[in-house]
Amino acid sequence: MTSSAFRSIRAAVTRSKGAPFVLESARIRAPREDEVLVRIIATGMCHTDMIVRDQYYPVPLPAVLGHEGSGVIEAVGPLVKDLAVGDHVVLTYGYCGHCLPCGDGHASYCQEFFGRNFGGCDSHGDCALEDSEGQPLHDHFFAQSSFATYALSLENNAIRVPKEAPLELLGPLGCGIQTGAGAVINSLRVTPGSRFAAFGAGAVGLSAVLAARAAGATTIIAVDVVPSRLELALQLGATHVINSRESDPVAAIREITAGGCNFALESTGRPAVLRQAVDALGTLGCVGVVGAPPLGTPAEFDVNDLLLGGKSIRGIVEGDSVPKRFIPQLVELYLQGRFAFDKLIRFYDFEQINQAAEDSEKGITLKPVLRIGQLD
Repeated sequence: MTSSAFRSIRAAVTRSKGAPFVLESARIRAPREDEVLVRIIATGMCHTDMIVRDQYYPVPLPAVLGHEGSGVIEAVGPLVKDLAVGDHVVLTYGYCGHCLPCGDGHASYCQEFFGRNFGGCDSHGDCALEDSEGQPLHDHFFAQSSFATYALSLENNAIRVPKEAPLELLGPLGCGIQTGAGAVINSLRVTPGSRFAAFGAGAVGLSAVLAARAAGATTIIAVDVVPSRLELALQLGATHVINSRESDPVAAIREITAGGCNFALESTGRPAVLRQAVDALGTLGCVGVVGAPPLGTPAEFDVNDLLLGGKSIRGIVEGDSVPKRFIPQLVELYLQGRFAFDKLIRFYDFEQINQAAEDSEKGITLKPVLRIGQLD
């Protein structure tokens, strides 16, 4: 492709395992077929960005990560039907749209999910980005690579949102917030009057607390080791909090709930915590698993406890959401004052990306959001 077909951008590049993000000059090609080019306003930083930087998942490097982008459409490919230049969008995960899970409304379990989100290129094996030396940069991370001033997305994973909503806040709805809230509403289907426990009070776990409150759960328990997170959980709707460094969470939950919770969510990625979540369930309880440890990590539980208690464990990807429906619903709940996910967010300038990552990993910041561009 000729150089005239590229647009100059700035991107945070991950060049080697565990290395800091480096802001570099790069170039991005024009949109093709059903692609849209998005001018990024802000991008959330998620735990998955860090574990890919550290190569828990084998995404090829050098790469441009970032998968909670929000921005404005600048150009569209010739096959785009429903989006237009100037639309405000939230970018979410990639999916093919034509396999059996996609056809059944379960796009987050797309048969091409890993390749489209972690493969480092588009479905044709091509990269849309190149560095200042003309060398390819692996991209299409979660079908966007939004740690950049511009990103390419497909029409099906660019979700139009109302222009009256604060666009710089909305990026995390594409992954972390969607995962926690969707796990409660779509996957576990937490019911009014039920007992719910969130194991891990990070951005995903606290999004689950917000959603459990919206769903009408009357006992909402947050478990973590960071006191400030537990204090925030109470502000967001938790009825009880447990510092698992100070108390046995299983015993505490059984006492609070008089026997165990109906629903639990494990978001830490720690097998020992998953075991606690299973043990804390009451009869016929269900635990959802969204925490991602390194590939191949085993976990264990008491088979007879699971069997005789009628308990269930289920994995959850992206909150089982249908993004075109669920993300606008979360935006509407926020605008109505019923889903205060903005209390999880702290903004950083793009140049502070490594500080944002460090603060996230240390638990100082729940949900870093990088300010990358400005609305006109």
